[in-house]
Order: sequence, then structure tokens, then C-alpha cells
Amino acid sequence: MSSVSSQDNKHDKLHREDNATNALEARTWDKEFERKTMQKVDRRLLIILGALYAISLIDRTNISVARVAGMAKDLQLTVGQRYSIITCVFFPPYIVFELPSNILLRKIGARNLLSAIVVLWGAVMLGMGFVTNWHQLAACRVLLGLLESGFFPGCVFLISCWYTRYETQKRMAVFYLTSMVISGFSNILGYGISKLGGQHGIAAWRWIFIVFGAATVGLGLIGFALIVDFPDKATFLTPDQTKMVQERIELDRGDSAPDHLTFGSFMRHCADYKLWVFGLCFCFSTMPAYAFSYFLPVILAGGGYSNELSLILSAPPYVFAALHTFAIAYGADKMRKRALFIAINAIVCTIGLIIMGWGGKIGVRYFGSFLAIAGCQANVPAVLAYSANNVRNHSKRAVSSAIVIGMGGVGGIFASLVYRQVDYPLYLPGLGATIGCQGAILLMLAGLSFAFSRANASADRNGTEIEGSTTFRYTL
Repeated sequence: MSSVSSQDNKHDKLHREDNATNALEARTWDKEFERKTMQKVDRRLLIILGALYAISLIDRTNISVARVAGMAKDLQLTVGQRYSIITCVFFPPYIVFELPSNILLRKIGARNLLSAIVVLWGAVMLGMGFVTNWHQLAACRVLLGLLESGFFPGCVFLISCWYTRYETQKRMAVFYLTSMVISGFSNILGYGISKLGGQHGIAAWRWIFIVFGAATVGLGLIGFALIVDFPDKATFLTPDQTKMVQERIELDRGDSAPDHLTFGSFMRHCADYKLWVFGLCFCFSTMPAYAFSYFLPVILAGGGYSNELSLILSAPPYVFAALHTFAIAYGADKMRKRALFIAINAIVCTIGLIIMGWGGKIGVRYFGSFLAIAGCQANVPAVLAYSANNVRNHSKRAVSSAIVIGMGGVGGIFASLVYRQVDYPLYLPGLGATIGCQGAILLMLAGLSFAFSRANASADRNGTEIEGSTTFRYTL
């Protein structure tokens, strides 16, 4: 009897959730109150997370600036594949420890965990300024990957729990744009810091790690005061505001209340094929993003620009990418479409890659970098929104963000391995592999769109459940 009763309760719970997931027109709160509350959430949530993620991107990729500033010579990184190894070793711990970190995020709290790991990886960055050989540098990169593993998936998980499905991509874009614009100027900042070379007997490339490491520790301490927690634990909102935020989520997808992640639910979530397809799409989007962050200054220097000018010219493509990313996010949220805009970005990236590899003059190839970087960078928040829109429940959201972003780390390994030192300065095999990745994204989008359309049609006709709900529909 208890088993039957349990099943009945479960059915009743799902029935109540399904009845709750009506259109947001059913809201009972004042629209002006809603607007002001969500603007308050935007200010408190997105800006600090975006700034800290910018530091994360800078800290993991400023190795390319340090390389140009003399590190390659001092640590003999031009021998064999040493530079590729140093860029690559960051990613295995980054991938492995993402899911455990997301589980801890709920238990420890977003503010405590996220700010703590920022301070710790800042300390590792400081240590990189004092290494004496490439083995020590590689060890620091492993520690950096371990510590950074919890930050990006934690941010994505946290943001997705605050907003309705068709607000998500704009917010992901604002979060990512903040980080992209700041980190896009990291090469120029690194160049400026490198001018400290010789001060107190410290080489230019060492100053880059020391200054950025100290800044990271400082921002991590500030983050402890500013980072907000999940909606059910929010302290910066009034009780009425907190209730309204949770009601919006319940009306949108019926998962405002957190559910517990058990071993059984973990295995069920991992068995969902679409999480891995989202992950592959993200992998093939981050692969060029990582490649450009590591190798764009090197490619420009190999094309005849001075080291200094190469670092300066690395910034403008990211400014253009920021504008493109927000335009895409705005259109995708307004039209409530995801796959279409991801496909557009993949095509834009492909065109840029072709121009970069086979455009002839360095000026033409540099123009290609604007398109390639815009396409791949815009797909980072686009794919994250696509995956977040098509899962329900906090536990599955935690697993999904860890799998998807973990696969993004695989893209970083891929970039480190296919952009080889032996292919300098054009890196044509790497560019060719990246073009292939964009083609794979288009094929996967076609497959998902077909499967999602069939599932939605079946739910409309027969009332079949999607993600445990009869009213939930996949976002195409």
C-alpha cells in the first residue's frame, strides 16, 4: 500500500507541477514590481560573476602573452611540444572535478564556494610568477584547472536557476559578454604589465602572472561580499521579491524547488543522450574559442606583425564578438529559438576560419579572425541556453551544466593538440580541424531539431510527458 500511495503522491505532485506550468500571463504580481526586482537580480548576479569569470579566462589564457613576453625563451618552451603540453594539462582536472563542484555548490553555498576557489586559483597564479622550469609551470596549470573547474559550471547552474527559459540566453550573454570584453583586453593589459620587466630583477613574463594573480585574490575577496546564492536562499531580496522570483520559475517550468541528487538520479541524468549532444556542440564551440585565446597573438606575430602590435591587435575582434553575441542572444530570446541561431554562428565562424587560413595577405586573414571569433564566442552562451532550456529540475540542471562545460574542456584539449608548434605560423591543420567541428555542430543541430519536433508533436497529440511533465515542450 505504501508503494501505491507513494506513486499516487508522485503523480499528484507532477499533476500540480503541470498545472502550474502555464504561460507567464497567469502571473498575479505587478509588472513594474517584477521588472524592478529582476533588474535588481541582474545587477547583483551578472556583473560580479561576469567580472570574476573574466579573471578566470585571463588567468587560464594569459600564458600566450607571457610566452610572447619572454617565457618561451626562459623556460625553453619551443622544444618539442612543451607549450602545447602546458596549455593541455589544465583541462583533465578541469573536466573531472566540475560535477563534484556543482554538487558542493548546493551544500556549501554559491557565495562561499565560488569566492573561495577564486582566491585559491589567484594564489596559484602568483606562484606561476616564480617557477624556474617548465615542469613547475605545468604543475601550476594542473592546479589551476582543478580550482577553476567549479567556477564556470557553477555560474551557469546558478544563473539558470534565477531566470525563465526565454530570459536565459540574454542573461548568459551579458554574463559572458562582461567576461569576454574584459578578457579581450587582457593581451593589452599583459603588454602594459610586461613593461615592468626588469623591475626588482623580475622578468616581464613573471610580472604578468604576479600582477594578475594578486588582482585575482583581491577580486575573490570582494566576491565573498557580492556573490548571491540560489533563489531559495537569497538574502538581498525582500520576502515578496523572493516569492515572486520562485513563482516565475514555477510557472515557466515547474522546478523552482530544489530536488536532491541521488546516485540513481545521477545515472538517469547521465543516460540522457541529449546532454551529451549538447556537450559535443559546446566542445566544438569552445575548441576555436580556446585556440584563438592561446594562438591568435602567435598567428599575428607569425604574419609579420611585431610582438607588441600582435598583442594589441588581439583585442578588437573580441569587441566585435561582444556586439555580435548580444545581437544573437537578443534575437534568439525574442524569437524563442536556439538551434537556428547556433547554426548561424557556426556558419559565420566557418567563413572566418576559411579567410584566416587561405585569405592570403595578413590584413585579410586578420579580418577573418573577427568573423571566426564572433561566431564561436557567440555560440558559448547560445549552446548553454539551448541546454538549459531543455532540461528540468535542479539535479538534472547541475549534471547537465557539468557535462556540457566539461565537454567544453575537452574542446580546450583538442585545441591544444591540433594547433601544433610544427604548423607555425599558419596552423592550417588546426584551422581545418576547427572547420570540421563547425560542420559537426550543424549536423547535430539537425538531429536534435528533428527529435525535439517529433517529441513536441507527440506531446501535443497524445499528452506524453517530456522531462516528467505533460506541459513542458522542447525549445527548438
